[in-house]
Amino acid sequence: MLILQHEAAQGPGYLLQCLRAHDIPVHLLRPDLGEPLPRTAAAFSGVVMLGSDHSVHDGLPWIRAEQSLLIDALRLSRPILGHCFGAQQLARAMGAGVARNPRPDIGWRELWITPAARDQFGGEDRLLSFNWHYDSFQIPRGATRTLFGSNCLNKGFALGSHIGLQSHLEVTEQSLREWCAHGRDELRRSRGLTVQSEAEILAGLPERLARLRQAAGTLYRHWIGQLDRPPVFGGARAA
Repeated sequence: MLILQHEAAQGPGYLLQCLRAHDIPVHLLRPDLGEPLPRTAAAFSGVVMLGSDHSVHDGLPWIRAEQSLLIDALRLSRPILGHCFGAQQLARAMGAGVARNPRPDIGWRELWITPAARDQFGGEDRLLSFNWHYDSFQIPRGATRTLFGSNCLNKGFALGSHIGLQSHLEVTEQSLREWCAHGRDELRRSRGLTVQSEAEILAGLPERLARLRQAAGTLYRHWIGQLDRPPVFGGARAA
């Protein structure tokens, strides 16, 4: 499994635990730090794209290189799982647009699960999710909306084995605390109706994370079940 991470506080977290539970070796790269990307996704069973403080429109060389790799993974039918920035990258690779959301969406949110996607979430119709984003994607042609929210309509999509999430199901208590510390000034500047404070984000974490992991585990198992190639890399390297 190839995992592309872009921020120290936005690692694979709970997803990495699920991959290890299924004995799937992981190859983790930090393209934002200059680690070179493979030219093709052929050697991997799937590709995971994590979040970033950057916009997909920033035009950085590593963002363009990721786009090329995702297009190759789509051509080869390698399952792709994108979280937030990663989902926006996936949407763009599928030909959909990414634009500024009317308001930033930062904090814990109840999302609605569409009827077409409820089997991916254990039959539930609501999802407690963590969010931190300013942009949002359009639903790619042929894909199905899986999640929607009150602050952002397009919170998730699926097309075959490819899943995009405009939220973070992978977070852990440690990563949330590190993320809030890193983004403390940003939270103060952006404070408003759709932006929670650091105290609000960190309140009641055990209960919130237990709910999140129940839903995330169901979705991650669904996605892992679609991997049809044996992984080829031996060691995992992740935060």
